[in-house]
Amino acid sequence: MAPIIAFDLYGTILSTDSIAVELAEIVGDDRAAKDLAALWRRYQLEYTWRINCMGHYRPFTTLTLASLRHAAANLDDGQGGGGLAALFTQDTEDRLMRAYNALHVFSDVPPAFRAIQQQQAVRDGSEAKDDGKVVEAYIFSNGTTSMITSSIANSPDLGGGSFGLGGVLRGLISVDEVRVYKPDRRAYEHLLKRVGKEGKPEDVWLVSSNPFDVVGAVSAGLRAAWVDRAGKGWIDRLMFEPTLVVSGVDEAVREIMKAAA
Repeated sequence: MAPIIAFDLYGTILSTDSIAVELAEIVGDDRAAKDLAALWRRYQLEYTWRINCMGHYRPFTTLTLASLRHAAANLDDGQGGGGLAALFTQDTEDRLMRAYNALHVFSDVPPAFRAIQQQQAVRDGSEAKDDGKVVEAYIFSNGTTSMITSSIANSPDLGGGSFGLGGVLRGLISVDEVRVYKPDRRAYEHLLKRVGKEGKPEDVWLVSSNPFDVVGAVSAGLRAAWVDRAGKGWIDRLMFEPTLVVSGVDEAVREIMKAAA
C-alpha cells in the first residue's frame, strides 16, 4: 500500500522564525525581532484555538495579521511607548504579510522531498509502474489555499529557489475548506476525505512539529510523526502520543517509507 503523508506547513516545512530577519530591518534590533517573531507565532496559534472554541471562523490571513498587531502592541519599545505598534504602518504590515508568504524551509526538508522525488523517478522509469510503495505527499495546513500556494511559490527554498516541489505533491489541503482549525477533529476528517481514506485513518500519516497537531491527528485515528528538532522528547501530557518521534522531516519520510516496505 502506498504511504500517504500529509505534511504540516508552518513550523514543520516552513520556519516561522525566519520572519525575524524581515522584522529586524523594521525594529532595528535582532533580539527584539526574534522575540516579536516568537510572540507573533504564539498569538497566531492561540487565536486559532480560541476561535475554534467560540464556534466562529476567520481565515488564517486575518488571524495572522491580527496576531502580528497583538504581538507588536505587547512588546515594549524600550522608550516607554508601550509597544512596537507605532512602527507598523499599513505599508509595513503589507510588507510583513508578503514576507510571511516567502518563508525559508528547515534544512531537513529538501532531503525529505528529494527522497520522494527519487522514489517517484524509479517508479516512472520502471516498466512495471508499480504505485504500491510510492509516497503520496500532501500539504495539510491551517493556511488558506492562497497562502499555501504563495508560500510554496515564493519561498526561496521551494518553488522560488534551488529546490522545487515540482510533481512531488498530490495536493494542497486547507482547513479553510471546512472553516475549522486544527486540532478540531473535523479538520482531520476533511484530510481523510480529500485523500480518499474516509473510515481508514490508520492509512494516513501526519508529519508535524506541532504537538497539538500530532495529538489531534492521533485522536482522530491517524498515525503521526512528531518532528522534535530541539531533541527534548515528547512532554505533552494530554493523553495521546506520536506514532514516531523524529529529529527532522527527512527522518520522518525515511521511517515511513521503511514501514511501508
